[in-house]
Formats: sequence, structure tokens, C-alpha cells
Amino acid sequence: MAGYNLICCVVNMGDASKVCKIAKKYGVKGGTTSIGRGTICNKLMNFLAICEERKEIVTMIVENELASDAIKGIGAEMKFEKPHHGIAFSYSVSEFIGSKNIVNSSGNIAGGKSMYKVIFVIVEKGKAEDVIDAAKAAGSTGGTIINARGAGVHEVQKFFSLEIEPEKEEVMIITKNEDKDRIVNSIREQIKIDEPGNGILYILDVNEVYGLHGTH
Repeated sequence: MAGYNLICCVVNMGDASKVCKIAKKYGVKGGTTSIGRGTICNKLMNFLAICEERKEIVTMIVENELASDAIKGIGAEMKFEKPHHGIAFSYSVSEFIGSKNIVNSSGNIAGGKSMYKVIFVIVEKGKAEDVIDAAKAAGSTGGTIINARGAGVHEVQKFFSLEIEPEKEEVMIITKNEDKDRIVNSIREQIKIDEPGNGILYILDVNEVYGLHGTH
């Protein structure tokens, strides 16, 4: 049974539809677009007090045999080799349920060993910038912040499901293998992520990545 990869593209506002059209040419049947913000800063943006860029995040479940050509094609046509045009990366899906599929996949990593990791950190709203600062202190060049909502058991018990769940922020940081531990340790220390209620952090192998320059 064929396995699956998840391709994630982070692009400028308005470019998600272009990504989806390109992906369709490579056999990708659909995707999901969400809104986030990047954390690029330079001297001009600091002067103008603008240090965030609104981003669109496109995620697509793709069969293994299509994933490599699809991500390469997207990267080439979206010109991800140029700074600030976007990034694309993929990682293996261990299980995929939906659209009449129930799949268990070993998800082999292209080239045998992943050179990059993607760090996901989910925290209370307003804490994402602290995560970014902690990561940058350890050498990260930035990340992408995605708005989310939590539905933990403690919130349900407290509010009896009558209130809106607390809003969350999800931070996505791509880093080289050799920098991963340093960044994770900085986040753990500064955010105190190991203490109850302060959030969660998880790390995934990246199969392929395009568009990763000095900044995200």
C-alpha cells in the first residue's frame, strides 16, 4: 500500500492559490490553507515598526511517489530559491485517515537521512513571540506563527464547554540538525515548556526543503 508525505508551503499572502494550481499539475488532489505570520526583521522594517509579515500556509497530503516531483515543481515555479518568496518542506505521514484512505506508512526519508528538523511549539496566545525570541537567542533565523485554538480537558472541565476554548499560537521553526538541540533547549529554559500549562513542543524530520535562506 502506498505511503504518504505531507508537503507544507509557507508563502506570502495571496500566493496560496498559485501553490495549489502548481501542485495540481503534479497530481496533488487538494490542500488546506491557513493564515499565519512570519518573523522577518531588517533595518527598514524596524524603522517602520513593521516586523511581521502575514503568510499563507498550504498543507497537502501527497502519495510518496508524487511528493518529490511535486515539491520540486512548486519550489521552482514559485521561485523559492529567491529570498522571501517562500519555503516548502515535506515530512512523512505515519497514518492517513480520510477520503476513503486508512494508511500506515513507513515514509522513507529521501537520501536516507534528514538534514533538517521542523520544531512545532504550541503556546497560549501572546507567547509565540517569546518562543521566537528564545529560538533566535540560540541561533534560529526566525519562524512562522499560526493562530490556533485549544480544546484541552482542563478547559472543558472548567467551563463545561460553554465558553470558547483559549486561543493558542503555534510556532513552526525549520532548523538544521546540528542546531536543533540548542534551539529546543533555549525554548525549554526560557518558556519553561516542561511545566504544566506552558505548552507543548514536538519535532519532526524533514524529508526535503526548498527556499530556506538566511531567514524564513
